[in-house]
Amino acid sequence: MRKYLLLAAFFCFISTSLFAQTVNQNSGWLFFLKSTKLSEKWGLHLDVQVRSADEWGYVRNVLVRPGLTYFINKNSNVTTGYLLATTKTQLSNLPDVNTNEHRIWEQYIYSHKLGSGALSHRFRLEQRFIGQPTGDDIFSQRIRYFFRFVQPLQKKEEAFTKGAFAALQNETFFNLQNKDQLNGSLFDQNRVYLAAGYRFSKKFDVEAGYLNQAINGRANNTVNHVAQLAFYTRF
Repeated sequence: MRKYLLLAAFFCFISTSLFAQTVNQNSGWLFFLKSTKLSEKWGLHLDVQVRSADEWGYVRNVLVRPGLTYFINKNSNVTTGYLLATTKTQLSNLPDVNTNEHRIWEQYIYSHKLGSGALSHRFRLEQRFIGQPTGDDIFSQRIRYFFRFVQPLQKKEEAFTKGAFAALQNETFFNLQNKDQLNGSLFDQNRVYLAAGYRFSKKFDVEAGYLNQAINGRANNTVNHVAQLAFYTRF
């Protein structure tokens, strides 16, 4: 487990080093992921996220992401779906600004064992329709690479179906199209996350952890220090 902790520290170091001249924020995220298997080959995906503004001031973002999954084999699956992301910005002595982003997304996930733990890799492509306060949407495409490693904290020979675990994940985002209308850069952001959790059964996990979000902005860069609570269900 030590090498994965070192890896998490490395990503945090890279994030803060790349964004030495930044604005630091603190926020809270609530994450819910539901995976439903309809048959041997087909399933449904749903994740819902609620994110606060800086210093937990108010609910800034709500994301709802449904999808349809096809299971290629026991290690691989593909999913396509839709996302609605709402953003509220509170301005001093001015009305709130509310914008929406609509996305179509496609992803491929490959999972495998690594020692006594489990490692998954996710490649996601997004077509983004980003609402603006002026009413003129921006269209962009973005690609994301994500890995997640889950390490049970007790030694077991059989499959991990119950008990405490540690989780490490990292995700890097790249702008592919119309980046000049966004931050003007290929690199969009990086998120590294370290958590502790408990698996109550093969169908339900709960975890809590720290997420470091480094955002490459056009005018100002941001490092967001996030406390995250996450729920995972598999039915």
